[in-house]
Amino acid sequence: MKNILYIIWSVVLLFSSCQSNSQSTNNKKEVTQNENTTPVRVKPVDGLERAYFASGCFWCVEAIYESVKGVKESISGYSGGHTKNPTYQSSNTGRTGHAEAVEIIYDPKIVSFSTLVDVYFGSQNPTQVNGQGPDHGSQYRSIIFYQNEEQKKIIKDKKEALAKKLNRRIAAEVLPFQKFWKGEAYHQDYEKRNPGNPYIRNISVPRLKRFQAKFPNLIKEKH
Repeated sequence: MKNILYIIWSVVLLFSSCQSNSQSTNNKKEVTQNENTTPVRVKPVDGLERAYFASGCFWCVEAIYESVKGVKESISGYSGGHTKNPTYQSSNTGRTGHAEAVEIIYDPKIVSFSTLVDVYFGSQNPTQVNGQGPDHGSQYRSIIFYQNEEQKKIIKDKKEALAKKLNRRIAAEVLPFQKFWKGEAYHQDYEKRNPGNPYIRNISVPRLKRFQAKFPNLIKEKH
């Protein structure tokens, strides 16, 4: 799916833009998570916390967070929708309401939730609606999930500050976390395991390198 989108984006950019506008209009009715829902708090395990983000292709986002100090693991999956057991195929229809998301397992003694939000905004185009780069549709929309009021305030303060700095509307939704559905096995560590994939070479790796150049102090040392 992503390879096809990359080819379309590279060869017929205008067509992709038109398609994006159409999908954005159609998908507005399909995203139904209630902002007033009480968030679900995920309990720490062995001192490790969990955070949840959606920012376009989960292959890209997984690799970005796994390069950050204090992040033990990044898992690709789906969140933010209204159906149970979403799959890659069903979420790509835009009808489940789910977005491609990542579960970040991190050590709060090394990296804070606030810093993870900085990573989020600093590793994407924060003004792009319903997508990142060549990936378009509600399944690629930007969402930051919060588990308590403290996290919600951190997110909203940073979002407002960024909007003021850019003088632009920030696309990210701020939603209470409800459920994360782990993605199919072949999506996990996809960038690492598929370096020859055209999408990985031309979209994921450049996005990762842009982030690492922007935040060198946050990157894990290579051994």
